[in-house]
Parts: sequence; structure tokens; C-alpha cells
Amino acid sequence: SIHSGKRCFIIGNGPSLCAEDLDTLHRAGEITFAFNRIYHIFPHTKWRPTYYISQDMKMLSGCQDEVNQITSQIKFIPAEMEWYYDIHLSGIAPFHLKNEEENGMPTFSDDISKQIVNSMTVVYSAIQIAAYMGIREIYLIGVDHHFRTSMSADGQIVVDPTAKDYFCEQYNQDKEQLYIPNTDKSTLTFIAAKKHCDSRGIQVFNATRGGKLEVFPRVDFDSLFSE
Repeated sequence: SIHSGKRCFIIGNGPSLCAEDLDTLHRAGEITFAFNRIYHIFPHTKWRPTYYISQDMKMLSGCQDEVNQITSQIKFIPAEMEWYYDIHLSGIAPFHLKNEEENGMPTFSDDISKQIVNSMTVVYSAIQIAAYMGIREIYLIGVDHHFRTSMSADGQIVVDPTAKDYFCEQYNQDKEQLYIPNTDKSTLTFIAAKKHCDSRGIQVFNATRGGKLEVFPRVDFDSLFSE
């Protein structure tokens, strides 16, 4: 495996994400995964993701140029994007996204060359890729798991006017056209991720500054870097 025994950082686009922490990851030469419109933070940091992933058709169709300019080592994009939605991106490793559940929770792919199991959050795809690469420790940052508008398990729309969705306001100006996150279902996804990683000897920690995700043990981001 390419990163056997190593650690990685999976970077969510939540409001807690700050450029200074990305600079820290850059200086330390950490392996990182990032998603979707992370490029909005590029003007504020030298950091760039090792791996980029997006499987959000609505989002990708509106920012192909920006995604093409991202200089990550590999961009993981579902093959279906080109086939069905005519989205053409450069430098990508296409993968097959498969819906597969067991007891209401997504299953876990041990061979990403065959498929990656789809779920409510792209973070889950990154965890499957990291596991395949041999990574043993995964740290989440910027995964606040709290949205202004979300959907509960019974399909109710829940609005929390105090919540910020992303690290910058221009991130989702077209939010009327985008998917509404289902926080209850994505909590189940994170519980599945913990179960699958535990059984494979992979540790997942939440190093997000704040937020509402309590599925994984929390760790202080700054404590992970010795001066």
C-alpha cells in the first residue's frame, strides 16, 4: 500500500476550517484529502491537498474550471460524472460509486479499484480510499457536522439560523440548487465509518475545532504537531 502505516488528515469545509491549520499541515508535509469547493481557501494558504475528491454532480457541473486547476496528486471523481453528466475533468482517477447498505448503514469497500460505497458524505469515500492506501490513523478537521438548513431522519427540514455552513460565505452562493444535508443520516454514516475502521485496526479521531460530531474520539489539533 502506498501509505502503509501512515496518518492522514481529512479536511471538511466547515466554518471551523482555518488557513493557519492548513499551513501547519503544509509545513509538516502531511497526507491530506479535501473536497468540493476547498479551492476558495487557496488564496490564504500555501497548502494544497494531496488528494481531491468530489462526487457531487450538482456542484461539479458549476465549477469544472476551478477543479481542473487544483494541483493535487490525484483527483478522485466518479466515472459516472463523465458518462451521465458530461463533466470532463483532467488528472482524475475515476471510481465507481455504488449504493450498498446493511442494516441501514453503508457497507465499506476494501478494494476501491472495484467500487467505493456511496453515503451521505464524501468524507466516507475519503476514509475508504485512505484505508485502501494503508493509512492507520485518520484525523478529521473542519468537519463541523452542523448546518444552517438540514433534514432530519423523518424528512423534516430543520433550520438553525445561528449556524454557518462553510468556512467562507461565497462557498455556496448557489445553495438553492444544491442538496440539503441530512445530518441524522450522515451521523449514521460516521457511525458506520467508525465500526468499519475499528474492525480493520484503523483509528479515526476528530481534530475539528468545535462542531457537533461526537462519533469519534476528539483530539486537540495543535497537540499533533511537536514544535
